[in-house]
Amino acid sequence: MPNIPDLQHALRPLLLPAGALYAQAMRLRRWLYERGSLASWRPPCPSISVGNIGWGGSGKTPLCGHILRWAGRREEHGVVLTRGYGARPRRLPLLVTPDADPAQAGDEPLLLAKAHRLARIVVDPKRSRSGPWACARFDPDFVLLDDGFQHLAVARDINLVLLTPQDLAQGWGRVCPLGTWREGPGALSRASAFCVKRAAGPQPGLDLDIARRLEGFGLPVFTFGLKPKGLARLDGALRASHLDGEDYVLATGIADPAQAAVTAARLLGREPRQILAFADHHRFRQADVARIREAAAGAHVLVTPKDAVKLRRLEQTGGFWVLRTEVHFGQPFFSDTGFDQWFGARFDQLAQAHRQAYGEAMRKELA
Repeated sequence: MPNIPDLQHALRPLLLPAGALYAQAMRLRRWLYERGSLASWRPPCPSISVGNIGWGGSGKTPLCGHILRWAGRREEHGVVLTRGYGARPRRLPLLVTPDADPAQAGDEPLLLAKAHRLARIVVDPKRSRSGPWACARFDPDFVLLDDGFQHLAVARDINLVLLTPQDLAQGWGRVCPLGTWREGPGALSRASAFCVKRAAGPQPGLDLDIARRLEGFGLPVFTFGLKPKGLARLDGALRASHLDGEDYVLATGIADPAQAAVTAARLLGREPRQILAFADHHRFRQADVARIREAAAGAHVLVTPKDAVKLRRLEQTGGFWVLRTEVHFGQPFFSDTGFDQWFGARFDQLAQAHRQAYGEAMRKELA
């Protein structure tokens, strides 16, 4: 299989004009939304978008989960609007329940629905349709757009833009097909803050790249990563902090299996004996379970939470372990406060403004 970055580098003279044309088309689309030529729905409550500038895994679902946990501690009820990548719902919009079929709901929406019972997770590629539908039924305290940076048909009050170290280094500004970006660097001016997913271990040059690329925007930058929290049996029967030094294999269908292996090794003190990497959002079947067990040859099998929501429905997975993780923020850049403090202050300001606007509308209606 060809190495995509190497191929893009070799074909750069041909791909560069195509990338420039795509970036220009996205600028035109953004301009049409800004001038009102394309309609945009505004939620009746604070609206937060978690998205990225490029394709691929940048930690959107874990960050959405972190925001939902933050809201849950305050008893704030949110609605998550997501397209549900890979989902095949029988009807739209689809309210995802904790016992939903992952084939219909999608793995990431189901993961959020299982972990955050106060939230309502709604799948629909057309979020300007699912948003009014959900707000009318659930009267949420806020709306959260999962992968919403380019979804301009829904207005947002906070735009959290996720970036990877690759985005800040050689991938900077490389719009597809030349690179992975969906828009040019000018689109980053829509951000409220940047969240950079930092991998475990030393990353020389990352701090310099953050300063070089992002300081000029005058916005806070928060680095974050996934910190191992422990293990849980797939069937929920047991939790543990280690595997007594025994061998294990990692079987996963996520965008970055190597990073999952690093996280597992941090917790267990040793690398997996083998990584069985499936395609991102892979729909596990019984044949996959048989393959995993054959490769494990008696060793423990470790999977990620995203894999677990699909594997739980299959047989012969009772002995599998799920790697539990949580979002951990590092030292902020260009901000005197951490992410939760910054986000909480912004959220409270927005909530107050919405309450005042609602009160004013009610007074006018009663006058």
